[in-house]
Amino acid sequence: MISLQNISKQYSGKYLFRGLSLHIEDGNRTAFVGRNGTGKSTLMKIILGEIEADSGKIIQSRFNSVGYLPQDSVYHTGRTLFEEAATAFDDLNRLHERIREIGCEISTTTSPQGDNTPKLQGLIDEMGQAQSILEHREGYNIEIKVKQILSGLGFNEEDMSRMTEEFSGGWQMRIALAKLLLREPTILLLDEPTNHLDMESLEWIEGYLKSYRGSIVLVSHDSRFLDNLVERVIEISMGEATEYAGNYSSYLTQKAQRLEMLQSSLRNRQRVIDSTTHFIERFRYKSTKAKQVQSRIRMLEKMGHIEIDKEESSIFFDFPDPPRAGRVVMEIETLTKSYGNNMVLDDISFIVERGDKVALLGVNGSGKSTLARIIADVDTFQRGFRKPGHNTVISYYSQNIVEGLDPDKTVLQTLDAVAPLKSPGELRTLLGCFLFKDDDVFKPVSVLSGGEKSRLALAKMILKPANLLIMDEPTNHLDAQSKSILQRSLKRFSGACVIVSHDRDFLAPLINKVAVLTDNGLRIYHGNVDDYLGKYRRDKENADARKDLPENRIPLDVKKNRKRVAAETRQQRYKKLKPLKDAQETIEREIADYEKKKLEIETSFSDQNTYKNDVLIQSLNIEYSQITSLLDSLYDKWAATEEKIGKITDDSN
Repeated sequence: MISLQNISKQYSGKYLFRGLSLHIEDGNRTAFVGRNGTGKSTLMKIILGEIEADSGKIIQSRFNSVGYLPQDSVYHTGRTLFEEAATAFDDLNRLHERIREIGCEISTTTSPQGDNTPKLQGLIDEMGQAQSILEHREGYNIEIKVKQILSGLGFNEEDMSRMTEEFSGGWQMRIALAKLLLREPTILLLDEPTNHLDMESLEWIEGYLKSYRGSIVLVSHDSRFLDNLVERVIEISMGEATEYAGNYSSYLTQKAQRLEMLQSSLRNRQRVIDSTTHFIERFRYKSTKAKQVQSRIRMLEKMGHIEIDKEESSIFFDFPDPPRAGRVVMEIETLTKSYGNNMVLDDISFIVERGDKVALLGVNGSGKSTLARIIADVDTFQRGFRKPGHNTVISYYSQNIVEGLDPDKTVLQTLDAVAPLKSPGELRTLLGCFLFKDDDVFKPVSVLSGGEKSRLALAKMILKPANLLIMDEPTNHLDAQSKSILQRSLKRFSGACVIVSHDRDFLAPLINKVAVLTDNGLRIYHGNVDDYLGKYRRDKENADARKDLPENRIPLDVKKNRKRVAAETRQQRYKKLKPLKDAQETIEREIADYEKKKLEIETSFSDQNTYKNDVLIQSLNIEYSQITSLLDSLYDKWAATEEKIGKITDDSN
């Protein structure tokens, strides 16, 4: 149990909380929620003892052990993955070593008569206690437990002997989480634990935490993750903690009801105040009413104050209407990408059609971000081809939002570099929609928080109308409200999207197609994320049931034959599509040439001097009519070719 009593904390004269009190009971599953900047992470660090409160006290059981997972900035080096994870059992390893030492001491500590001396008895007792502790904490199964946790978090057998410094930042956070789970503290403090997990690891960690024996305190913007785990929500707002029983969805319902009651009380209170004030003003100087007037003045003085959390400003925006595109907006065919000897993408084929909302999933390291960058044309590849469709215009949101932002530029300069023809007033109006107001627009990018950089990156996307949005983990730095607004904006967007994300609730209402990168390539599932997850669970259960049956294993020659047949099918499709696509490219070039000529004639029509030459104007009218007719014919040919390509593609799927 932990009890926080009258905790206060302020920075530069601004209080995060003042007189805050809350209790965490044994076995609680609690979520800390609140807007960015309300102090959720700070409160966790105060519980941990990493930050000292300005006033108040913390009371906790002497048997408590607290484990904390920060949002980022964790790095391991100098050990293999297995060795680093096993440091979670340093105390048990010391017990193993002590038992070995005791064994050696016992063998040299015997009396001539064979009687137990006090020293020998003491060694035997110490060994018994050590063995009892090891048995109680499963200290004889350390290797099994380490591999079980690491496997659940997405590491494979080959990773066990790799040095920890070889792993990227997201995997470093998984190592930290693994060590935390292996230590099994009585209280787990997890600050945004899902940010660095893929969908499969997220499913696993949910199941693991559901059966965790200790207390858990979570900060997360993943509403489904909270719904599946917590039984109590503590909202940090206006420096106070308000407790709600139930999961996250229940909290939202209760909060709405509470706000409605407070607003009703505020309206009733105001009516009483208005009526009482009117009575006082009317009879203040009438001696026969003096007693009633004084009574009402005292009543006003005693009326309690009702405070309602002010609604903070929210971002609001819509993506601009997309330019008209062809049926296929992007095609990836037999694409291969490697970094040195590390093959990231092998023989990947992928089609995005107009209006598609595609979730790009896969375990960390499967190549999701690499494929997103290739689709966005910001990364190269070795083999295969990438072909944008007719009039495809791409806008890209990087997972590492710093990549596209110059730290030395101000917020306003960042947008001006993208849209130099827009006036400062127009840019400031757009920035206001993303909560950059007044002098905020002159802040350098280098001082912005993660959430502010995310909003600025979204503002950049708005300035460029596109019909294919590529978004790599767009919700990582957004609070729940901003995430919801982005979700609604994407639902209204009529163009195509490819979204890399592990946030199931964010993806659920958006997606009509799921593309999953696996060891065997890329697989397409038609339907939403929940449909895919249901199939994934069923497939996993079936695979687990079959894995111990040798007769059900697929022979190597069968696997090779399947790959050969698939390759031949792709080759046949390529032979059919190649002449059609070449013809379509020729038509598109002709359309571009004639559109250019048409624009030149229209420019001549707008010149007054043209109308002074009757022969010229007649010639231009004839040429304009011919070009318009040719363009109509070319558009019909393009549409017919597109239909043939679509039929071959559909027949192949």
